[in-house]
Amino acid sequence: MLNFAIIDDECETLDLICNMLESIFIQYDFDANIACKTSNVDEFLSFINNNKFDVLLLDISLKATINGLQIAEKVRETNKDCYIIFITNFAEYALTAYKYKTFDFIFKPLNRPRLEDCIIRLFDDIKGEPKHFIRINNKNTIIAENEIKYIKRDGMKLVFHTDTRDYEVYSSFSKIENKLPQHFVRCHKSFIVNINNITKIESSDNIVYFNSSLCYIGPKYKNKLIEVMNSYANVT
Repeated sequence: MLNFAIIDDECETLDLICNMLESIFIQYDFDANIACKTSNVDEFLSFINNNKFDVLLLDISLKATINGLQIAEKVRETNKDCYIIFITNFAEYALTAYKYKTFDFIFKPLNRPRLEDCIIRLFDDIKGEPKHFIRINNKNTIIAENEIKYIKRDGMKLVFHTDTRDYEVYSSFSKIENKLPQHFVRCHKSFIVNINNITKIESSDNIVYFNSSLCYIGPKYKNKLIEVMNSYANVT
């Protein structure tokens, strides 16, 4: 997972950057997290001095005794590999900023397409494909798709079952079905299964088995489940 750290002394801009980033992470299934967001320089310096981080988004002109360029200089003394992205109003800093091995320089006012292009290029620059994740609530709780065995409706809650733990959220199938990948299929009024993790189906008993758990097939959903499974060669 890539950890992002962000500083901007304009709170509205800081919130805008974070909201855009979270939306981009979710849209493209990027394995990333906003580990620090602040308008306080001391808080930011404490974080980057004591925590692992991979990407810095820096405003240059800060209401402090140190600016974004000086922060980048401090970072480069000990971290040669992190990605640095400057977001600023001041074009005259662009040439100076690139001496700190800057990945990108984005001018304000910030817009989603420009930031999106930058983040896509950043992930393209990293070798290996990021894992695919599913966001299950509004608190940035994200689960790797391949870890989810099934999703169970339990009253007003949904339970995302994995081999290691269950994640409970207040939601409904109607809110999430259209957002799930195609290999998540409704098999019962109370279950959605990840067909990539099915180990066996007992058609006569209407039971779906996983490595260490099971769920049930409802007659209404059985034909659709079989139809989708037949389209996936990796599930028999």
